[in-house]
Amino acid sequence: MEHALLTPLLLTLGAGLATGIGSAIAFFARHTNRRLLSFSLGLSGGVMVYVSFVELLSEAGTTLAAEWGDRGGAAIATAAFFGGILLIGIIDRLVPSAENPHEAHSVEEMEHRPARNGRLMRMGLLTALAIAIHNFPEGIATFATALEDRTLGIAIAAAVAIHNIPEGIAVSIPVFYATGDRMKAFRLSLLSGLAEPVGALLAWLVLMPFMSATLMGCILAGVAGIMVFISVDELLPAAREYGEAHTAIYGVVAGMAVMAASLLIVG
Repeated sequence: MEHALLTPLLLTLGAGLATGIGSAIAFFARHTNRRLLSFSLGLSGGVMVYVSFVELLSEAGTTLAAEWGDRGGAAIATAAFFGGILLIGIIDRLVPSAENPHEAHSVEEMEHRPARNGRLMRMGLLTALAIAIHNFPEGIATFATALEDRTLGIAIAAAVAIHNIPEGIAVSIPVFYATGDRMKAFRLSLLSGLAEPVGALLAWLVLMPFMSATLMGCILAGVAGIMVFISVDELLPAAREYGEAHTAIYGVVAGMAVMAASLLIVG
């Protein structure tokens, strides 16, 4: 069992620590490649949406139908799907809008640092906290998917990692403004991503004693709901905020196509 948990946990850890990549980009890149960011975020959203509807929700329905019959299984899977949306929606509402971690930021903001500012430090800390809160269900989604299917887990981990890069920028910029300390900004950005493996591990430890086919089916459907919400509420709006709306849509289509081709090859 310990060996079976290792790969999902490492994938979740890697996805969470991608916030550090965003922080490094903010410090060392001279210009923001808006087109690449828009395409990447769209790609991530396309992967998540396609996997959620084509694989996770379908697998959840099949698993639950074996236990509760076709109609009962479909009803439970649907309820769990919207339950996942409700969960991430409630978490999203708990985050103050002023510290929205999904507001688009660019590396050009690092060029002219104002005087040290306590309000900016507070904003950076709250942004890191907001991202950590968001990362709990994302970590559960990555972990649960990888536990059920390693190939899907790798795809979701990559999508979540892409999603976390702009969040790393969102944490590091205000903290660097406030302190002038690049390492402090980098560490805080990195730590906000650790909420993903921590959340996944805590959730697994809580759910493991009660694990059954029904519960796994509900988890898969709930994860699908979480990822669809993340895609439509965070990834796609953030991709468009970088001013490359058509590029973001191209990324969505490419993400779906790549995921479809991968599933066909593996299948």
